[in-house]
Amino acid sequence: MPETRDCVIAGGGPAGVVLGYLLAREGLRVTVLEKHADFLRDFRGDTIHPSTLTILGELGLRERFLELPVDRVDTFDAVIDGERLTLVDFGTLPPPDDFLVFAPQWDFLNFMVREGAKLPGFEVLMSTEATDLILDGTGEDARVVGLRAGDRQLRATLTVAADGRDSRIRDAAGLVPDEFGVAIDVLWFDLPKPPNPPPVTLAYLGESALVLTLDRGERYQAGAVIRKGGFEALRARGLEEFRSTLTGVAPVLAPVVGSIAEWSQVKLLSVQLNRLRRWHREGFIAIGDAAHAMSPVGGVGINYAIQDAVALAARVVPELRAGSVSERTLAAVQRRRLPPVRSMQRIQKFVHERIAGRAVQGRTVQGSAARDEGRGIVPAPVHAILRHAQPILQRIAARFIGLGIRPEHVARR
Repeated sequence: MPETRDCVIAGGGPAGVVLGYLLAREGLRVTVLEKHADFLRDFRGDTIHPSTLTILGELGLRERFLELPVDRVDTFDAVIDGERLTLVDFGTLPPPDDFLVFAPQWDFLNFMVREGAKLPGFEVLMSTEATDLILDGTGEDARVVGLRAGDRQLRATLTVAADGRDSRIRDAAGLVPDEFGVAIDVLWFDLPKPPNPPPVTLAYLGESALVLTLDRGERYQAGAVIRKGGFEALRARGLEEFRSTLTGVAPVLAPVVGSIAEWSQVKLLSVQLNRLRRWHREGFIAIGDAAHAMSPVGGVGINYAIQDAVALAARVVPELRAGSVSERTLAAVQRRRLPPVRSMQRIQKFVHERIAGRAVQGRTVQGSAARDEGRGIVPAPVHAILRHAQPILQRIAARFIGLGIRPEHVARR
């Protein structure tokens, strides 16, 4: 027999779990379906930006979240052609949310689920994959009235696809994203920190490579940008050459790259950048990566997904209580969220093409030698501008990355 909810959400990622919490907090009955048995999948976005800390504060959850074993970051450095620059200073943001947090995504999701379990209308079904939509009517005008998960039917006033960039439920709704060409992929791997580690450094960028080092306490979640589709060719050249490429642009990693002993330690992220033209239909909306896959540039994917959830909850609660959500309301959510998403994706595409793309073209000049020959990834005049404009750039970048283009806020009760 069908089960009835106010809202049913496919996908137990940040967008789905936060949306479920927000709606249950308003006394609504919500079920989140997560196809995996747990949230333990590494090399996902682990950055909790100041904008998300503000949302947690508005929900009364901020201090409890910060009691978890998280890593606080106040600034981001980048080493560009061998020169260290502090590009982001979150301390310039208004307190108390004047820092960024690195936390494993599974810790954040488990925290939100535990808090949600305190609310009577909140339910998460693990090991339960949404497989299809339930429709009322036929054709493109049919209203979505719920989800199927195997033999189980969950009918709802509103159905939400938050099941990621390969969303099965978005596809079932007949919504197809526009793909924006991306020339890069990212390899993720763990590294121990070297003795006497340098200040927190987001990236090492040189003529031969772009290497990421995200601070995870005693270790780095490290990454290397490669040409799209180039992983198999890289594997064929061997681990020794891969390790040499890393240390060529980031010499500080030389004492620890030997910990990469086999290719099974290196995970490929196929970078996507896409966006739906229309996020919704009657009774249905897609949010987060299901609506707009973001690249790793800026680490904003989680935070934009959460802001989608906040914007959606703020607008649909009254109609969910009344038992019907109009497509006009869902369209208003897309209109609000589309400009910041579109602007960030344009910037990400620019970074891919002008900076990351140049770093994976197979040049052999590396590090300080490239600077000496005037062949660095960034021209010398630009280096001078970056060096002297650091205080201004730090403030701009902190607001742009930390707060976003249009930060959302939880509606006051």
